[in-house]
Amino acid sequence: MTRFAYFEGAIVPIEQARVSITCNTLHYGTGCFGGLRAYWNTDERRLWLFRPLDHYRRLLSSAKMIFADIGHTPESLTDVTVQLLAAEGFRQNAYVRPIVYKDDGVFRVQLHDATDKVAIFAQPVGAYIHAAGLLRVAISSWRRVDDTMIPARGKLNGAYLNSALAKSEANKAGYDEALVLNQDGHVSEASAANVFIVRNGALVTPPVTANVLEGITRRTVIHLATKELGLEVVERDIDRSELFVADEVFLCGTGVQISAIGEVEGRVVADGAEGPVCAALRERYGRIVTGRDPAYLHWCVPIPAA
Repeated sequence: MTRFAYFEGAIVPIEQARVSITCNTLHYGTGCFGGLRAYWNTDERRLWLFRPLDHYRRLLSSAKMIFADIGHTPESLTDVTVQLLAAEGFRQNAYVRPIVYKDDGVFRVQLHDATDKVAIFAQPVGAYIHAAGLLRVAISSWRRVDDTMIPARGKLNGAYLNSALAKSEANKAGYDEALVLNQDGHVSEASAANVFIVRNGALVTPPVTANVLEGITRRTVIHLATKELGLEVVERDIDRSELFVADEVFLCGTGVQISAIGEVEGRVVADGAEGPVCAALRERYGRIVTGRDPAYLHWCVPIPAA
């Protein structure tokens, strides 16, 4: 249960963290947000926050895209998040949601000359997708938002209507997740996760110019694949039909973590089991985010006991 939030410059009871119905961001999506995970290490009985500086650098980059200045640095936002998680005292995995919003009247359809604010809260979290076994995905009829319309590499509130339409379409058709094509007809990403395939011994993912979110987990996977597994990583366009013949397909993101796809629109991926690349990355990732790998402790921030 969430008990606190960082709101109006202080950590307060969650009941006090309220905005008016006239809030501009509520009406026009004129905000941006982030998503971080903190992982509970059962052996050490300690919570570890994963790559907060990288997440907050991206949040501030997204804020810049919408002319928002919240008077914070990645370091100060990390400090606030550590204090917030310490106050919550979670003894399980948690999801942290920072949001930048424009707290002005509804009638201003603009981004500049606004009152910019930031709030942060956290809540216990389990699996992102509650599905048995591997994921079943569909190709969405909705195209990925284009950078000429809304900055695709920013986590901007309004842009996530695009993600929600794709996700609901897939779920209502009986699938776990949607893969979305960009305006050129190439694979972009899932509704809220990056996508990788394995073909001919190489790990392939769409480039950042394919209207993908520049994911922190995506960056982590690329690093681990090259430095730890010795794989070639290729960033290039991926055709829709390549998904049907790939040796492996998997998603990655703060929410979904690293999750294998077993079926794409009725076509079984390879032999229908989690592939060795995805399995190796998932195992390595699980050790790192829980503070169990000394080589990567610089990515993790321990949360002091309440």
